[in-house]
Amino acid sequence: MSEHYPRIRVRVECGALMIREGVSITFYMRHSHAEVARAVLRSLELYRRAVQPHEFRQYSHEAGASLTLDEAGWERKRIELLDDHGAIIEMNAGAVGESEYHFVYHGRPIDELMPWGYEPDRVCAVSFWLPTEYLEEHGPGRVRELALELGAPLPFCSGHAGLAFYCDTSILGTWREVLKFCFRYPGLEIPSHDLHSLELGTRVRTVNWLTFLGQPVLGEVGGVAGLRSRLHSPGTTVQELEAERAVITLGPWPEAGDTAQGQVLPAYRELARVLEPWLYQEKLRSRLPADHEVLRWERRFLDGAPPA
Repeated sequence: MSEHYPRIRVRVECGALMIREGVSITFYMRHSHAEVARAVLRSLELYRRAVQPHEFRQYSHEAGASLTLDEAGWERKRIELLDDHGAIIEMNAGAVGESEYHFVYHGRPIDELMPWGYEPDRVCAVSFWLPTEYLEEHGPGRVRELALELGAPLPFCSGHAGLAFYCDTSILGTWREVLKFCFRYPGLEIPSHDLHSLELGTRVRTVNWLTFLGQPVLGEVGGVAGLRSRLHSPGTTVQELEAERAVITLGPWPEAGDTAQGQVLPAYRELARVLEPWLYQEKLRSRLPADHEVLRWERRFLDGAPPA
């Protein structure tokens, strides 16, 4: 276990990995897929070079297995990504069965009327994943640098990078297992299987070690100067980026916290309070306890959490 985060490995009966801790770098763009596809491709190529020599794979329905992408396969992925109508792409790399590296992109036309109606808060979203072993080997400075490199081509409205539960929350039983850890370690983000790409709009998904802000939120919060005047926690920095954007960094390392040990991440709480008017709130879809737990977890830095 690192001093900054726990080592989490939850496996199903057959031995396959269900949940582990990882590092996610995610950006949200209030632009149609056709406008951002080439920028996403540039970021993907940067990511691919950064994680070499790990080779990416994609599940093949024809073969019934996960196959390594050769150059011809990569060319097909590029063509798929650049399709004007949209693209949903997911790829993994690393040890077979572990998926230590992960790329996922949900790209859609955001202003078109869909058969079921208009979705005013659709976004294009992209996420890049690293194992914590990468963080430990290369250091947090390199991970922060990589996050900035990946975000630079993208016209993001918001984004975040830091510790997260690496898992598929759409798989039955995963949420139940995540709930055993998430309130104890509030610094670990819980991913969404659709990246919240259907309903985020220009709101801020969460606060994390790195929180990226673009327009309109950065302007509404008072810009870089406004953020600096309201954020006072030791180690918090606000860096101005090109194209009227900024990144807030909460200390030199991403931290999980540990409510059982009184480590409640005050810098994360301070930033959450500043951004509260713009933070995303999950819609309550049912009265099931799990849905209420999602809402409670989303406000963990605002309302606090009971001891784990």
